[in-house]
Amino acid sequence: MKNSHDAEEAMQEGFINAFTKLHQFTGEVTFGAWLKRIVINKCLDMIKARKLETVAINEQILSVVEDDDSGWHVADHVTLDHVKAAIDELPERYKYAVQLFLVEGYDHEEVSEILNITPVASRTLVHRGKKKLQDLLKDIYDGTGY
Repeated sequence: MKNSHDAEEAMQEGFINAFTKLHQFTGEVTFGAWLKRIVINKCLDMIKARKLETVAINEQILSVVEDDDSGWHVADHVTLDHVKAAIDELPERYKYAVQLFLVEGYDHEEVSEILNITPVASRTLVHRGKKKLQDLLKDIYDGTGY
């Protein structure tokens, strides 16, 4: 979520949803995992409803984007706002995975749970999303690609 107010609102609405659907809790997973899933789904719903406002990105994101498996660097004049704008331009199926992985810091197992996909699909979406992000930054902001 973009700010603490939105996060608190999502958590409160998630708790209300959980309380009203408590009779649906089957015990297949721990109560904490069940509740976490409800709150995460509420967060995703709120993000989608607001046309996916990109979360604030801190300075660490540029080094994350340039990790060893990406093999590329962006030009020095690329700012955090440029990266945010490029993430916003990604196709939706990549945008969520890239945001959760690179921005929010979730691992592939967590991304797969949040998006209800397999960990392999998470890796694929993040890899392809990073490639598209690289292409966007390279084309728009003259990155070197190497």
